[in-house]
Amino acid sequence: MSADATLLSARELVAAVGGGELSARDVMAATLERIEAVNPAVNAIVTLRPRPELLAEAEAADRAGPGGPLHGLPVAVKDLVATKGMRTTWGSALHADHVPRADDLVAARLKAAGAILIGKTNTPEWGHGSHTFNPVFGATRNPYDLSRSAGGSSGGAAAALAARMVALADGSDMMGSLRNPAAFCNVYGFRPTWGLVPQDAQGDTFLATLATEGPMARTPADLALLLSVLAGPNSEVPFGRPAEDFAAGFGGDMRGRRIGWLGDWGGAYPMEPGILQASEAALKVFEDLGAIVEPLAPPFPAEALWSSWTTLRAMLNAGAKGELARDAAKRALTKPETLWEIDRGAGLSAQAVYAASVTRSRWYARAAKVFARFDALALPAAQVWPFPVEWRWPEEVAGRRMDTYHRWMEVVVPVSLIGLPCVALPAGFSDTGLPTGMQLFGPTGADAAILALAEAYHRATDWPGRRPPPL
Repeated sequence: MSADATLLSARELVAAVGGGELSARDVMAATLERIEAVNPAVNAIVTLRPRPELLAEAEAADRAGPGGPLHGLPVAVKDLVATKGMRTTWGSALHADHVPRADDLVAARLKAAGAILIGKTNTPEWGHGSHTFNPVFGATRNPYDLSRSAGGSSGGAAAALAARMVALADGSDMMGSLRNPAAFCNVYGFRPTWGLVPQDAQGDTFLATLATEGPMARTPADLALLLSVLAGPNSEVPFGRPAEDFAAGFGGDMRGRRIGWLGDWGGAYPMEPGILQASEAALKVFEDLGAIVEPLAPPFPAEALWSSWTTLRAMLNAGAKGELARDAAKRALTKPETLWEIDRGAGLSAQAVYAASVTRSRWYARAAKVFARFDALALPAAQVWPFPVEWRWPEEVAGRRMDTYHRWMEVVVPVSLIGLPCVALPAGFSDTGLPTGMQLFGPTGADAAILALAEAYHRATDWPGRRPPPL
């Protein structure tokens, strides 16, 4: 057994275990040693099963022999995913000791694929906000600078990947919740076409089309691997999409591919100095590979997208979490950002919700016409560099005051609002060593094509190979 196992990709680990070069026990022992060494400083994994229990499960996997595509691979699951017999808190003091009796779909599919669920990764309370802190576990710190945020809401997942505590991680994404932390932590995050990774059959499954689960990893090949496990219809919910070979286009020629560069959406999205330049440098990599990059004027009014987004998001939060605001005891233990969403949503009229959905519909139609000319569109994955971990959220960006707790992440809304497939690519570092990233997104169903673009970029850059300084 060697600690070097923690440096391998998920595909390499699964191949090594399957080929007998490593045992699942070797991988588990190396993983736990790495977690013990670095997690106290980072606080990415917040619930960890007992070491003897995990080693015994790994040994059982070795005795059973090769199983699913993730056979013997240690995986920590985001603390928004219910896990049978393992504490799930949603980052809320109301559920600090909650132990579910059943797995959510993500956990069930990971287990069925042979993964060993070792624990949970940290998240903001209820996943609200792109900075990972909560009253149960505290804040997750950025492995590249422990004084900075790891992003969110999948900040624990991104930090665990960057710090080599896991090789694969699940994330969820409503408003950039796996794209922002991927950018902040120099890893990859993929938001799939909405419906490709289905919802659980809980609450509303017809109107709630803004959020999705997705894979996070240090390579696009590992994104494709995990996506193949998570994707595919759930017969209990509508709008399912079939899985496919998400790595089918890897190694393809990039010459002639067309990418539209949206920049700061015509000045609508304020950016800290250096953010746009980092994405432009990433686009230059695609040009060097033969792609054609063309600056593109804003295809839709940014304020209309924002109005639609905040209306629909508030409506869904008020419906799903209204009890937190109505019950005085629960309200006292709920973060103000969540209460703001609920209270705003409770005051909406049906006409306002309908109008917001019409705006979304018009944007989808307009985007389809843009994709008739381009294979992909590009935007920065974050408008700011990783900020001090003590902040709740950036209140100002490039001299512009933010009027909500999440407006500093407005750049992710064009993708989220209409459920497009989008990869967050690492895009290098600031002069002070802080990471950032770029979004690359395509039309509905173009998941494999977007991942192929990411793979070509990764082969030319391998930004995650620049590991964090010693923790």
